[in-house]
Amino acid sequence: MCGIVGYIGQNQAYPYLIGGLKKLEYRGYDSAGIALHKTNDLQVVKKTGKVAALEEAFRTKDTQSTLGIGHTRWATHGVPSDENAHPHYSNSGNLALVHNGIIENYASLKEELLQKGYQFKSDTDSEVLLNFIEDIYQNNDCSLEEAIRIALKRVTGAYVILILSIEYPDTLFAARKGSPLVIGIGKGEHFLGSDASPMLEYTKEVVYINDYELAIIKADQLILKNLGNETLTPYVQKLDLELAAIEKGGYEHFMIKEIYEQPQAIFDSLRGRLDPENLSITLSGLDKIKDKLIAARRIIIVACGTSWHAGLLAEYWIEELCRVNVEVEYASEFRYRNPIITSDDVIIAISQSGETADTLVALENAKSKGATIFGIVNVVGSSIARISDAGIYTHAGPEIGVASTKAFSAQLTVLLLFAIKLAEFKQSASEELRKQLTKELSEVPQKVQYILDSTVDGIKDIAKNYQHATDFLFLGRGYNFPIALEGALKLKEISYIHAEGYPAAEMKHGPIALVDDTLPVVFIATKDKVHEKIVSNMQEIKARSGKLISVVTADDQLAMSLSDENIQIPASHEIIAPILATIPLQLLSYYVGIERQIDVDRPRNLAKSVTVE
Repeated sequence: MCGIVGYIGQNQAYPYLIGGLKKLEYRGYDSAGIALHKTNDLQVVKKTGKVAALEEAFRTKDTQSTLGIGHTRWATHGVPSDENAHPHYSNSGNLALVHNGIIENYASLKEELLQKGYQFKSDTDSEVLLNFIEDIYQNNDCSLEEAIRIALKRVTGAYVILILSIEYPDTLFAARKGSPLVIGIGKGEHFLGSDASPMLEYTKEVVYINDYELAIIKADQLILKNLGNETLTPYVQKLDLELAAIEKGGYEHFMIKEIYEQPQAIFDSLRGRLDPENLSITLSGLDKIKDKLIAARRIIIVACGTSWHAGLLAEYWIEELCRVNVEVEYASEFRYRNPIITSDDVIIAISQSGETADTLVALENAKSKGATIFGIVNVVGSSIARISDAGIYTHAGPEIGVASTKAFSAQLTVLLLFAIKLAEFKQSASEELRKQLTKELSEVPQKVQYILDSTVDGIKDIAKNYQHATDFLFLGRGYNFPIALEGALKLKEISYIHAEGYPAAEMKHGPIALVDDTLPVVFIATKDKVHEKIVSNMQEIKARSGKLISVVTADDQLAMSLSDENIQIPASHEIIAPILATIPLQLLSYYVGIERQIDVDRPRNLAKSVTVE
């Protein structure tokens, strides 16, 4: 879940490493460090806290080096501390390592090494892995490359590792399983990163490293092998990202920038797929598995966090329009169950990064049982994209803020495209309804822009009024229930206020006990077939003196009359409305976080790409 960078070439490594770590801060971390290869030494500097503290520590250091590695750590084994920060030295001091992931059998390996006299300066599994590699290297007639390969065959878990050795002043070693690694190719130099953002200003040619691959990297050479020592041919891809996409562009925070980018992100996710003149949808990713989709006994959606909420709304859409059974699973639970999966099942995986560890393992299990895998991801070349039989890329662009905003609305956009197109394949919904939804979906970017233009001032006032609340309750029914869950999650992430999302009717089965004159209750109460029911639920909260904040369809006088505060969104079909309703909730969480002086781009304890369990 941390960030990793590396450099080898003819230029100085430090500027790339420190700049790359800054670009990876969005991933979430608690400490940072850099190792530079000197002539007969490895210089390691690491500090708890922000990259800025690391940069300050380097001001008195000699940074001359053309080979180095860097790391931002999100604590798993051991508390955040200078000792537990990366890079780690081996016992001899000849090797330095940075590691992203978890070595699950580190305890047994550590005991084995302790019995051999090894000493450990940290509580991390990463230091154990490094010394395990050194032990193999020192006690066997083999190269360091072979020692790494032998060690990685014995470890259990996930990893991306970069290794420096005093004995190899012209070589950087890297390997991956379960966590992302990108290598950028320059002229006489190579750039490494957990994603491509650190290298955008240096190169547009990259190689995405696959699981169980080992890279031996020199300034002018990239050798790629599998753990069986077979040489592989690197697949070089062209990046289409621009540096401006990962900069704030005048906004105070990435989160608000990305909220305001949603009209464009949704438009880009529709572009080339939805024809507004002919009201038709073209999805080449579905064409590849059309027969499988039509014949599917059921569709299983696996995801985590915000992506799970997108999947939950997709369940409503697909079952309504396509008349096929849909199940939505937390990937973290699905991977440890023994689910009944057959070749008649289609598994839809949703992930912004395309690297979510739990989702990846769930897909591998499902694929081994013959299921068809359909990926919906935002990052081209990501692991989920590569493991999928077919899929759809969202076109949200890079999302730097830890709390997902534009990636979520882009996911909803392509999931609704999927549902409408599958309904066309199956002839399970009328042409009239399909065309109506297609037309209204084409209008979503403009409606989202209208919400951004018309509601912000009112939402700022609401945030000021409720910034000191200790709890929030978010309620919705039908299509709006998943949006209630998402609204509660956003507020928790960004403001650190406890919040719960519930189906509105279920609040009578417990949560209503929480209602008093201090509890803000947010209703997603757009006009739909259960509108009368949600209004009744609002009246029940009102009768108990709860504070009502409502997201309502424009000019819904009844819902507004019951509310202490209301946010109006444009009228739309009930299937489309949840996409619009999520925007005010994102703004609410952002401005409450601002009022509470939270670092909204990097909320505590959270990471952008969850690549460990």
